[in-house]
Amino acid sequence: MATGTLEHVNITVSDIDRTARMLERIFGWHVRWKGPSKDNGITAHVGTDSAYIALYSTGKTDARDQATYHTQGGLNHVGVLVDDLAAAERRVLDAGLVTHSHQTYDPGSRFYFHDYDDVEYEVVSYA
Repeated sequence: MATGTLEHVNITVSDIDRTARMLERIFGWHVRWKGPSKDNGITAHVGTDSAYIALYSTGKTDARDQATYHTQGGLNHVGVLVDDLAAAERRVLDAGLVTHSHQTYDPGSRFYFHDYDDVEYEVVSYA
């Protein structure tokens, strides 16, 4: 049986450029593509050459009305693997964001943060 590889996830955000700059600054990613999308929206693919987050916006987004952990099909968090957890946390803090839930257990260490649209990221290192 062939093994699948995750290529991307698609997240609606309020400001594509602001979120793209945050992802570039924190994770060292780049904008792979940006252009028009469905419903007169805009999409930007931000990530590496092999995987990315698709950011989508029509410019008129609604705030989430409940916690995703209680919403069937909700996005709970995006996990990102880094080599240097302390350096990644400094970049998150430098972006004006707050880290929380620092944990270490097999197989690694992690912390979490919420971005400008309240999307939660788990930053993990196995180093």
